[in-house]
Amino acid sequence: MNTFARPCLVAIGSSAGGPPALAILLRGLPRTFPAAIVIVQHIDGRMAAGMAEWLGLQCALPVRVAVEGDRPTGGHVLIAATSDHIVLKSADRLGYTSEPRELVYRPSVDVFFQSVRKRWRASAVGVLLSGMGRDGAVGLKALREHGCHTIAQDEASSAVYGMPKAAAAISAAVDVLPMDRIAERLVAVCGSATIKRAKGHE
Repeated sequence: MNTFARPCLVAIGSSAGGPPALAILLRGLPRTFPAAIVIVQHIDGRMAAGMAEWLGLQCALPVRVAVEGDRPTGGHVLIAATSDHIVLKSADRLGYTSEPRELVYRPSVDVFFQSVRKRWRASAVGVLLSGMGRDGAVGLKALREHGCHTIAQDEASSAVYGMPKAAAAISAAVDVLPMDRIAERLVAVCGSATIKRAKGHE
């Protein structure tokens, strides 16, 4: 019997302007933050480990690159580490895939968000931060339509208001927030989800 208890999952997508935005977000989360975090940042795979190390110095949570077969775990941050797409390959295991090959943005935020919608069997929150283009907007919309809470960074705090703008244009985001308020919102949403899940098992 699989006894793995799935935490709330925070799925984050970002691109240009993303690393400093991610630092602000992660610094705002307490060491006791109950949710698992998986980040898809458009970055050369060779730079992912360095970014994970840098982000780990900015916050109270452990941060590392995701490897094939990883489980999203509460209070831990995983970052996509290759130019292939990170996905949930099963209900609780992460992995990488080269498909779809035709996508310009690799790893793709949309591909990851869609896999969360399809396979994650607990609460999830989608977050789309600063970035050029439209990657992540359709996936964020899919998460919202699936009943997940969704957040997009606002224009004023975005270094590049492309991805979150595309999400706002199709009503993909429940909340459109400045960067310095997203962590606070995640604490509220994920804390509530944890309490509801615990009551459901009483």
